[in-house]
Amino acid sequence: MASSLRSFEYLEQLPGTTFRRLYQQPSTALAIFRRMLPHLGNFVMAMLYNPKPLPTADLESWVRLDSKREKEQALALLSRLHILTVLSEPGKPQALKLTNPFAKSLRLALTGGGKHHSFGVPYNTPPNQRVDINFLDTFARSQWESILHYMVGSTGVGAQAGTTGPSPGVKKLLEVGGLVEMKGRKPEITQAGFAFLLQEVNAQVWTLLVFYLENAEGLNMDSVDVLSFLFMLGSLELDQDYSLATLTPTQVQMLHDLRDFGIIYRRDSSSPSFYPTRLATTLTSDAGAFRSVSAGFDSVMKRSSEGNKGFIVLETNYRIYAYTSSPLQIAVLALFTRLSTRYPNMVSGRISRESIRRAIAMGITSDQIISYLSTHAHPQMRKSTPILPPTVVDQIRLWQIEGERMKATPGFLFKEFISLEEYQGPCTYAEEIGVLVWKNDTKRMFFVTRHEQVAAYLRTRTNKKGL
Repeated sequence: MASSLRSFEYLEQLPGTTFRRLYQQPSTALAIFRRMLPHLGNFVMAMLYNPKPLPTADLESWVRLDSKREKEQALALLSRLHILTVLSEPGKPQALKLTNPFAKSLRLALTGGGKHHSFGVPYNTPPNQRVDINFLDTFARSQWESILHYMVGSTGVGAQAGTTGPSPGVKKLLEVGGLVEMKGRKPEITQAGFAFLLQEVNAQVWTLLVFYLENAEGLNMDSVDVLSFLFMLGSLELDQDYSLATLTPTQVQMLHDLRDFGIIYRRDSSSPSFYPTRLATTLTSDAGAFRSVSAGFDSVMKRSSEGNKGFIVLETNYRIYAYTSSPLQIAVLALFTRLSTRYPNMVSGRISRESIRRAIAMGITSDQIISYLSTHAHPQMRKSTPILPPTVVDQIRLWQIEGERMKATPGFLFKEFISLEEYQGPCTYAEEIGVLVWKNDTKRMFFVTRHEQVAAYLRTRTNKKGL
């Protein structure tokens, strides 16, 4: 659920006041609930209709001893999302309770009722003016693939003749998000951009939307309105248009940008309604969870199952054959392969030191290349174990190591603990919640990727000592 993680990472950074506004909308509460991993959803449902706080001892009895770490991670995430609060009162056992805005809105979303218009207001367009699902799918495909073509076509290969490409706003967003970088007047895909291509379509959409959210305030948009609208889109019906009457000015302004992404369709700027496309209706689900760049989109769009099959054959002599006619797939291959021959339904080429080094110079890693080849391997290759020839895989990694020096991991260092006991507590806690990267027991220091929960743990322990 890469898409879930990406959207949750953004939400975790928001202040509590933003969550209180967000959770006023039942569609937002339902969307976040739908994107939770199953065990998080189980915890929420156990407390949703319980009038009393749930003692932590009761929750412990539901969890296996070997799953303590997963439980701590789940509770920490729910706390960061301001869904769960811990009640600690003198003389009473510690208990857990859902925050009131979230619980109330989720109950309303599940049972119905109210006049909140949180799930959109259908618009009665005359039958002769309506558009059908095939039109919406074609439109969404065209808009989204123009973005992917811009990213891979920017290397000088695979660009389709006659295509206008994405809008200037989308191009700027790709650059700001670090998916492409400008080399003179020419954009070039980055390591993050290639990782983006390896994601399933739903995760790709959320990646761009998070970039959009991060820049919303610079466009004089209310970030809460932006988030609420995105979550609302995930609950709309595909073959239905919706009125603009209940939208805020920020949400109306968003329609133009979301049309560029292919997430919504609107005839023109004066139209009183809009249609969500399939990209919108899968925002809060895993319906589009396929790792293929182009064939994955076929699956999201419910096209033929042909495109979801692997198409790459890699030989031990580094020769590569790709049974595809997709300009997008060919362009992605050309990022790390020297293509030499093209037929109506196949291209062939060779992986070489120069082609891999060229890809590495653009920021693409050997692991990403190997992952792409494995993901799109032809069914005949999947009959072998391992799927890819080991000699080729090892050589691709060696070509990267030639110029590799070190790898940086951003995070936070905790040090200067007075005693070993003072050090071991937070270090063990950091390991349990999955943020520990490195530790040195002798020097009493450890390194974590996130510090909020560890800092809260230290403050709680200090307060207890003070009592």
